[in-house]
Amino acid sequence: MGSAPMTDRQVLRRLRGIPASDGAGVRLTRIIGQPELPELDPFLLLDEFRSDQPGDYIAGFPDHPHRGFETVTYLLAGRMRHGDNKGHAGLLSPGSVQWMTAGRGIVHSEMPEQEDGLLWGFQLWVNLPARSKMTAPRYQEIAPAEIPETTPARGVRARLIAGTLSGIHAPIEAAATEPLYFDLQLEPNAEAKVPIAAGHAAFAYVYDGTADVAGNEIKRGELAQLGAGGAVRLRGRNAGARLLLIAGKPLQEPVARYGPFVMNSEAELYQAFQDYQAGRL
Repeated sequence: MGSAPMTDRQVLRRLRGIPASDGAGVRLTRIIGQPELPELDPFLLLDEFRSDQPGDYIAGFPDHPHRGFETVTYLLAGRMRHGDNKGHAGLLSPGSVQWMTAGRGIVHSEMPEQEDGLLWGFQLWVNLPARSKMTAPRYQEIAPAEIPETTPARGVRARLIAGTLSGIHAPIEAAATEPLYFDLQLEPNAEAKVPIAAGHAAFAYVYDGTADVAGNEIKRGELAQLGAGGAVRLRGRNAGARLLLIAGKPLQEPVARYGPFVMNSEAELYQAFQDYQAGRL
């Protein structure tokens, strides 16, 4: 007997991000982590920062702690220098990705390396399961040339940050949530059917142009939360579109969250505060 046909995912809801600020006053748009969508297990936050006004970003994100989750920074334009209290430092350039596993704790900074011009990118927070929250911190830094690209359909180009598409594997390793993170460019009227693991939570975020996501018009700045299924149909509208397609395995664990700490209980949060104040992160 043949396998059952793959069910297409539908759009459960769509929403727009809201203006927010973080760090030392960096202006951004908060898409996940806002009142309408506090989280989408395993995703805790999605921010887009995009400005060519230095006053919106120049103060950056000075030293701040994290524990219990992963941060994913994907830069489209501009340069961002980062460093931490473990002696690690690096520079994010256009098209690069930093996947940081905070684990048991790290104190780091992210500061613009530019004084003017366009700074544009995204930061995604991915929760860690209880068994991994106190793991050793680590970075996966991927240069633009190391991110594979493929054309799953005519007029469709995909950059693969995490997951697999058309038999091509992305470089990021994140076994806890088995994430998919694709940056897709759709030419006008180009169509693609992109497979997604059936049990994963998934969403599409259009950051340029307009796309049909499962037959729904999704405009720039809108997120489409996807329902169950094994694939999603995408099509570029008349001017084409660029979008992030992101999915991950839900953890289905309790979440105790305060600022930069994400644990499973209030007691663990309290311990995180104590450890940070005592310089143990």
